[in-house]
Amino acid sequence: MTKPRFDADSANLLEDLIRRARAAGADAADALLVDGASLSLSTRLGKPEGIERSEGGDLGLRVFVGQSMAMVSSTDRSPAMLAELAERAVAMARAVPPDPYCGIAAPDAITHDWQDLDLCDPVEPTAEELIEAAQRTEDAARAVAGVTNSDGADASWSRSHVVLAASNGFVGGYSVSRRSLSVSVLAGQDTGMERDYDYHSTVYGSDLEDPALIGRRAGEKVVAKLNPRKVKSQSVPVIIDPRLSGGMIGSLCGAISGGAIARGTSFLKDKLGQAVFAPGITIVEDPHLRRGLRSKPFDAEGIANQRRELIADGVLTTWLLDLRSARQLGLSTTGHASRGTGGPPSPSPTNVYMQPGSLTPKELMADIRQGLYITSLMGQGVNGVTGDYSRGAAGFWIENGEIAYPVSEITVAGNLKDMFRNLTPASDLERRHGIDAPTLRIEGMTVAGI
Repeated sequence: MTKPRFDADSANLLEDLIRRARAAGADAADALLVDGASLSLSTRLGKPEGIERSEGGDLGLRVFVGQSMAMVSSTDRSPAMLAELAERAVAMARAVPPDPYCGIAAPDAITHDWQDLDLCDPVEPTAEELIEAAQRTEDAARAVAGVTNSDGADASWSRSHVVLAASNGFVGGYSVSRRSLSVSVLAGQDTGMERDYDYHSTVYGSDLEDPALIGRRAGEKVVAKLNPRKVKSQSVPVIIDPRLSGGMIGSLCGAISGGAIARGTSFLKDKLGQAVFAPGITIVEDPHLRRGLRSKPFDAEGIANQRRELIADGVLTTWLLDLRSARQLGLSTTGHASRGTGGPPSPSPTNVYMQPGSLTPKELMADIRQGLYITSLMGQGVNGVTGDYSRGAAGFWIENGEIAYPVSEITVAGNLKDMFRNLTPASDLERRHGIDAPTLRIEGMTVAGI
């Protein structure tokens, strides 16, 4: 495998910090450094409205004295501050109660080999290029007949360099970049106004969609929402637009996170190895997708990560574990640790997607006599302990297999255990968000209206 390049000076700095911590009395330590730069701007009604550029860096040190842990972070990298940082962290660790589950990986558990995933675009755009892209996006949205106003368009670029080192011998790093375009526009007048948006985010600027396409989609979406109706409360099939369908997978990932399982606070806590989706449903996690929005070559504890099927033919195959949650459960880490400089690791998924089905979205709704096509969800009404699901929604009413008219001011409700088992994916999967699913059909959801 070809390792991504990283700054040797940064690695040397972290290793020196760890040596200082060990000299101050730490039994083990790890350190994380993140340097980054970003440029973002906004336009509204064709004129630049704001521009921001930031550059900075941060480092975090985690030390262990026996089974007690402490963390400190700083933006100051002077030798005097590093010495103070190490001594302060060790003093803090001596003052806190022990945690039998904390600790870094054993030397034989860390990875020494990983892939270059092509996560960093070497091309940095100019402010003028971002302004032009934002203006083109907004112009295309405003050109759609029926669009009456704009919240503006945003264009952004960022690049970060990440280096991790630990007293177990691990040292590694990689760089990531991101380019994004978004626009939000309005249609209608006075109390009949509607708002919608569109956006695209990629690792490489060259992979971004045409700004005119992003803008046109936003304009067409908002115009289609004009003059919404209300519907009567009833139980019907629901179709979820791909812009939102990844939320179902997000709920799954939260429910199988090691912390929730160890605490016993997940509605899936007893479901490992059991069918939680319908047969034929497969959900894949792949941290090694080239140019993936959530890709990374190793996890935040220096553990190898890998492609795996979280759901295989409907069956739940794994938890998402870091070292601490794995120890709590008497298992081995699955390489899902994620962290920043100011906090300890916790489990987090990388690129996750549901494999598509065989039916097109049109075929998926063809037999629906009465149903709801959801394009917008509001609120956070998901109970991770019970699986109860209730959220505000808007979209389009389906009659006899066709989109009939826009609807709003409704609530959709169910339980995720039932929703997972009664879910059918369409064939239109696109990997656009990092956690993705195709258009989804869910049977028998409660729609609360008038």
